Amino acid sequence: MSNDEDRLSQTFAALANTTRRAILARLAEGEATVNELAEPFDMSLPAISKHIRVLERAGLITQGQKAQYRPCNIDVTPLKEISKWTEQYRHIWEERFDRIDDYIDQLNIKEINND
Repeated sequence: MSNDEDRLSQTFAALANTTRRAILARLAEGEATVNELAEPFDMSLPAISKHIRVLERAGLITQGQKAQYRPCNIDVTPLKEISKWTEQYRHIWEERFDRIDDYIDQLNIKEINND
C-alpha cells in the first residue's frame, strides 16, 4: 500500500465517525479550543481528546500553542485528496444519472401515451 493510499484510508477512517465529522464542521467555522469543541457533546473531555487525536493523526486538524491553550484548526489537505480520489469516478456517476434520466423520460412518454 502506498503512502497516498494509507493516508486516504486514515482520512476515511477518521471521517467514519459522526462526532469527528461534527468537530470538523465546527472547525470549518474557525479555530476552537478542545473545551469549545467538547461543549455540544455529551461526553467526557478525554473522549473528545481521543477524537481530536484521531483527526490529528489523519492530518485533518492541527493544534497550535497560544499562551495557556492549544487551539485546533482544520487542515483541508486530506479533504482535497479525497476530492481528487473521488473525481476519477465522476464519469461513472454521470453516465448512470444520464441513464436514469433517459429511463424516467421513457416512463413519462409511456404515461402520456396511455392517457
